[in-house]
Amino acid sequence: MQKSDDMPLWVYLALSSIETRKGALLLILSNVLFSAYCIPWITLYTDTAWVAKVFLIEDWEWFTWSSPMTVWYWLSLKWVDKNRGWQNPENA
Repeated sequence: MQKSDDMPLWVYLALSSIETRKGALLLILSNVLFSAYCIPWITLYTDTAWVAKVFLIEDWEWFTWSSPMTVWYWLSLKWVDKNRGWQNPENA
């Protein structure tokens, strides 16, 4: 994506290496899945042994960082959709 004169820096920093809307949606989806993984499931399900083996995170730190990033990416996608559009609309 090329930076235009009216594009805010926060939008450019979020999506500078993303070429298509489909790529931006994939980024947002993967961040949502990562945020769900980062919930400390081990503290919520203490009686299940497999949860401790699969979900290794024991505090809310990663979740509190990844959730606002998901919102940032989503707001950036909405800004590009509203103001600029994507270079390759057939790939969107």
